Amino acid sequence: YQRRVHGISNYSMESKPPGKSECVRVIIRCRPLGDKETKEGRQNIVTMDKQTGQIRITKIGSSEPPKEFTFDSVYDWNSKQNDVYVETAFPTVENVLVGYNGTVFAYGQTGTGKTFTIEGYDSPPEMTGIMPRAFETVFAKIQCDTSGNRQYLVRASYIELYKEDVRDLLSSNPKAKLELREKPDSGVYVKDLTTNVVTSVDDLKKIQFKGRNNRTTAQTAMNDHSSRSHALFTITIETSEPGVDGKPRIRAGKLHMVDLAGSERQSKTGAVGERLEEATKINLSLSTLCHVISTLVDAKEGAFIPYRNSKLTRLLQDSLGGNTKTVMISNIGPADYNYEESLNTLRYASRAKFITNKPRINEDPKDAMIRKFQEEIEELKAQLAQAGNGPEKSLPEGASRPNDQKRAVKKNTADIDK
Repeated sequence: YQRRVHGISNYSMESKPPGKSECVRVIIRCRPLGDKETKEGRQNIVTMDKQTGQIRITKIGSSEPPKEFTFDSVYDWNSKQNDVYVETAFPTVENVLVGYNGTVFAYGQTGTGKTFTIEGYDSPPEMTGIMPRAFETVFAKIQCDTSGNRQYLVRASYIELYKEDVRDLLSSNPKAKLELREKPDSGVYVKDLTTNVVTSVDDLKKIQFKGRNNRTTAQTAMNDHSSRSHALFTITIETSEPGVDGKPRIRAGKLHMVDLAGSERQSKTGAVGERLEEATKINLSLSTLCHVISTLVDAKEGAFIPYRNSKLTRLLQDSLGGNTKTVMISNIGPADYNYEESLNTLRYASRAKFITNKPRINEDPKDAMIRKFQEEIEELKAQLAQAGNGPEKSLPEGASRPNDQKRAVKKNTADIDK
């Protein structure tokens, strides 16, 4: 199914090896000039090289040289929704299916295509975004699982952060304020959040549509359907299969798909009254996000990170410097009058590349130790095979001989049996 629909040739049903520290992957996507911008004679100030991941932004009428940046991937106004998904989000979704946490979030100025990237349009199919494509991947994986001994439980939730208030978009009262709590073992969570068990792609789409209808949007001078809140759609996938001892081995991965509200300048959006109040809260939370990114990159180990300065950064705490595989998609506009906003987005995105996360498979500590032993055994067996390919030779000081390695294999095997 994935090969036919998404053109993915290396779709794997097997678990990935345990992850080590890795940096946040940062993607840049630039929308085309809008009809209004074209009529006003606005100029395109952005050039991209997809092969090298480079982007150049030029200030019209200035003697300043163009500003250049390099990212993991860049997508211009000709990019296709499927390409963005397959090359950026799909690997994260696949890792969630084997027990990692994953986050894909869109960041940038208002009106730059963040919601289009995350959700897309309902039709035609080629215009759907990351969210509905992830739904298909999750259940394609489950339906294609022929192991016969693996069980799945899939749940979904949908929240918005409106003027620093957490709201449950699936609740019968979606305007009610919910509390953020924290557990030492699992981190930040939303108290009394609605979580629905789902068994199909259609179930997930129904949740998406319900949440979208309850999300706060409004018209501004820059966007006819401006998101006035940050939205976070979460899919939790629990997998149970027999371990080496015959007992159930459970893994749980969470996929967060986050559509952030865009940063705004009141002089451009024309926001007044409630729209202005919303914009102020949006900009404040995004400013805190940028502060957290800067602190994570610049601070020494053990330094204080101001996650608690905003509910947005508390919700994203594990995605920035924690136990998550994270993809940041920074959306920009190409028009000359948005030069400053686009440049600021690129600067913060460039800094986010240096945030280090430590993703791990979420499983019982006992299962994790068994898996660690199994990996050590496989490594030692490989060393034994290599050592047995010829006569025994003198070894460097401190190196173990094949007999020592055999004893190590037997010891680890005994540990697993115990």
